[in-house]
Amino acid sequence: MSNVETNPGVQVCHHGDRHPPTQVDTYPPKDVALGGEDALRVRRTLPNMSRSFVGAWCFIDHYGPEEGACMDVAPHPHTSLQTVSWLFSGEIEHRDSGGVHARVRPGEVNLMTSGYGIAHSEVSTHSRAALHGVQLWVVLPERSADLTREFQHFVPDVDAPAPGVRARTFIGRLGDQGAPIHTETPLLGSEVVLEPGTTWETAVDPGFEHGVLVDTGHVDVDGVLLDNAVLGVRDAGLDHLRLHNPTDAPARFMLLGGTPFDEGIVMWWNFIGRSHDDILRLRREWNDAPEDRFGRVAGYRGSTDRLRAPALPADLRLKRRFRRGREA
Repeated sequence: MSNVETNPGVQVCHHGDRHPPTQVDTYPPKDVALGGEDALRVRRTLPNMSRSFVGAWCFIDHYGPEEGACMDVAPHPHTSLQTVSWLFSGEIEHRDSGGVHARVRPGEVNLMTSGYGIAHSEVSTHSRAALHGVQLWVVLPERSADLTREFQHFVPDVDAPAPGVRARTFIGRLGDQGAPIHTETPLLGSEVVLEPGTTWETAVDPGFEHGVLVDTGHVDVDGVLLDNAVLGVRDAGLDHLRLHNPTDAPARFMLLGGTPFDEGIVMWWNFIGRSHDDILRLRREWNDAPEDRFGRVAGYRGSTDRLRAPALPADLRLKRRFRRGREA
């Protein structure tokens, strides 16, 4: 999925204080339209002003369910990241410049590695189900920033780690369930459903930060109640999570985790670099000669051949962002 904001507001954020590992911070979503007036609207919780990452997860868009809503994102570039697509309902057609043509379906993970550079398009199909899911980005560490483009697909089984709990782990390991998807830093990604009134205390890696993004219902995370579409994050340090559904309806959430990512990056539009000059170069290469670095997406039939990178803010140098804010 593309970040299609063409004129974002300029904000300068600074490093935040380290919180105790027992504290759960909450991040409400920002409403963003992917295109014009009739475009799909998404709820974005990461990045935000006070936090850039959960592990190496650096971008979270949550959308739907919307009957009749369509996704039509023309070819656009990515660098130095992996995109992770996960649907609850609906279907999306994926095409990329690595020659991959695939369908994104509910309960199946698709992970695309951009590395040095890739272009791809995403278009919702004529599925009768409402489009509903999450789009996630993972930042690649500097040592892996220029990997060769790649595509991975996996269909996880449904696990029942405790009474009243169902989980589909698509990245990393949760309890006895693991996934073969390869990432450059240790990560966890799982869709979890808690039945009404269920309390689940599960062992987790104490070296991981953990985020809980509520899709439906409400979830209590270590005593903090999260509303629908809110992201709750707890820093590394504890070896368990306590999750409770206090309602009389099932609650579904995404459980995301990973080792703290302490590198500084510049993330602008669909690019990740390490400096302002990196972004200038990537923008120029995409707008002026896209196929040289990013390749060509075959088979896309939209109203435009590709999205062009917007103008950078005048007289302003982009600063690196860290786990909690930006450099001074």
